[in-house]
Amino acid sequence: MAEGGSRQNKVYKAMNRPLTVLGAERRLFFVALISGGSVFSLLHSLLGGIGLFIVGVIIARIATKHDIEILRILFNSTKFRRRYDPMKWEPVEIRIPRDHAEG
Repeated sequence: MAEGGSRQNKVYKAMNRPLTVLGAERRLFFVALISGGSVFSLLHSLLGGIGLFIVGVIIARIATKHDIEILRILFNSTKFRRRYDPMKWEPVEIRIPRDHAEG
């Protein structure tokens, strides 16, 4: 390596691509799979389980297309304070100073 030159490393596209299954982020796909399986097990409805799985995968694909890191954002959102809470309304007094003189 040259002392004055910059170092160059190869970066492959596959390393920066999100991990998806059927176009949905893998964790969202797993949630859809588990929820479909649980409906099948609890309600003994094959069509209900398959239907919920398909709807879950469609919603997961839309969420993945919108934002890859949507799950991380949702989980981290509970750590931060809300900026606006309509149940905690406090009146705010607004004063407008008038600098013009009459007369």
